[in-house]
Amino acid sequence: MANWNDPQPRSGFGASPSLGGRTDGRAGYDTGLRKYMLSIYNYMASGVLLTGIVSLLFASSGMAAQIMFGGGLLKWLIILSPLAIVMAMSFGANRFSTGALQAMFWGFAALMGLSLSTIFLVYTQQSIATTFFATAGAFAGLSLFGYTTKKDLSGMGSFLVMGLVGILIAMVINLFVQSTVLQLVVSILGVLIFAGLTAYDTQRLKAQYYQLRGTEFMGKAVVLGALSLYLDFINMFQFLLYFMGQRD
Repeated sequence: MANWNDPQPRSGFGASPSLGGRTDGRAGYDTGLRKYMLSIYNYMASGVLLTGIVSLLFASSGMAAQIMFGGGLLKWLIILSPLAIVMAMSFGANRFSTGALQAMFWGFAALMGLSLSTIFLVYTQQSIATTFFATAGAFAGLSLFGYTTKKDLSGMGSFLVMGLVGILIAMVINLFVQSTVLQLVVSILGVLIFAGLTAYDTQRLKAQYYQLRGTEFMGKAVVLGALSLYLDFINMFQFLLYFMGQRD
């Protein structure tokens, strides 16, 4: 099993000594890891920003109310297209170039903006902003925990995925039964599951650098890592909005 927080680059013949007997390999590893994680966070934050801008503009134009509250084919195309892109990126990463994955990520973020535009028609902008900053603060704290903790969080990954499948099934069921109690339970579990996934995914991405550094897959890993954290953030935001959002 990988040591998540101390990969311990080896010293030996050809290693350059530094002060205190440490090697330049460790310093180089730390610098590379910081650059790798910063790239992921930059992509993720830019994607969230693009989603927010597209969402607000689409809602303000009046087209969101006409399309998203209607029953036409375009509505379902907007709703289902992001899911199709996520599946294509996740299962076809080896077949796509880094540039193609980047383009798909930006397209996904824009389509998510169209899909989420209805929140501006249902909730007040003040409550949306409050929920967004609350989510950002929680995400930052959870991601920092996942990055710095010495505890191996891989064991909770399977549990969280099973929980995610469970709430997806419950959400589909609630489309038909329209139960406010079930919606409340789903929202509570959703916040907890995506909070856990934020810490878990951060640690997973940190460990992934140790495995992928120096390979051609690094560029793709940055985009896919940004996608994972984006999904954690957006889903946690939507579930929190159920509690914190004030309706117009």
